[in-house]
Amino acid sequence: MSDKLLYSLARPLLFTLPAETAHNLTLPALRRAAERGLTGKLFAQPAPDPRTVMGIVFPNPVGLAAGLDKDGAYIDGLVALGFGSIEIGTVTPRAQAGNPKPRMFRVPAAQGIINRMGFNNGGVDAFVANVQASRFYQEKQGVLGLNIGKNADTPIERAADDYLHCLRKVYPYASYVTVNISSPNTKNLRQLQGASELDALLSQLKAEQTRLADETGRYVPLTLKIAPDIDIEQIQDIAGALLRHKIDGVIATNTTLSRNHVAHLRHGRQAGGLSGAPVFDLSNIVVRAMKKELGEAIPIIGVGGILSGANAKEKMAAGAQLVQLYSGLIYRGPALVRECADALRA
Repeated sequence: MSDKLLYSLARPLLFTLPAETAHNLTLPALRRAAERGLTGKLFAQPAPDPRTVMGIVFPNPVGLAAGLDKDGAYIDGLVALGFGSIEIGTVTPRAQAGNPKPRMFRVPAAQGIINRMGFNNGGVDAFVANVQASRFYQEKQGVLGLNIGKNADTPIERAADDYLHCLRKVYPYASYVTVNISSPNTKNLRQLQGASELDALLSQLKAEQTRLADETGRYVPLTLKIAPDIDIEQIQDIAGALLRHKIDGVIATNTTLSRNHVAHLRHGRQAGGLSGAPVFDLSNIVVRAMKKELGEAIPIIGVGGILSGANAKEKMAAGAQLVQLYSGLIYRGPALVRECADALRA
């Protein structure tokens, strides 16, 4: 049975369940299938299509976006879907429960998802232990991005302390580290995208990256994940900071607070970040504008609303060098990974 047919049968049942319940059922099932060696029979792998970005060789340009596996507990199952890279997190220094449930909602008519999870995770020590325990890490099977954030109760003026703590903890295990300052679900977090706040944060992170590279003899690239809800002046400020501090990459974009295309739909007015098809055009606007500012100096990883191979090609045409998926997997299933990889290879 093909992965496409299998998901077409499973999806109606999964969609009868609350979104977070379905999430919490499918990931352990995927992990168990990987442990029993079943994933190779279930999921056809894309043909190799290596791309070198940030000095890293990605087996193919289609990656998993952060958020699906916040604790790094399902790495081996997820890599079996054919991704060229896996990004896990967002992780914070201390464990935190996140926001009250329910906190994740499907908007099927718009192929969207709204979440207000709030960086729920078991803390960076448990996160690192999960990475170390994965076969993917132990056997150096591919590219692993580790996404870091701040605890909800850390004052915004002390946010750098949380990011630096996490950077030190995850650095030895990461192919690259992503600094998430763009989730809408941690109070005041997006304030860090402001010019002066961003300069201060990136200055400290770059200095620590340099120190860690000297200490370990291994350079791990830093990327910055930004929001789609920024104007051209903010894009120019962010691009300027990325160039000044020699940050290695930018991930555009996170979820949106806009409800322009979903406010009239069931769950469309729920608080949180909106992902999926409704964020596609907003994300592309940011990618194009960021590409104009950065040129070839800093690569862009494009995320947001990719639900087809054609969407992936459009994201790359806008200026991305790699793409990442999340919400598209919920609506299209694992076959989307191969579809996007095939489209980009063609």
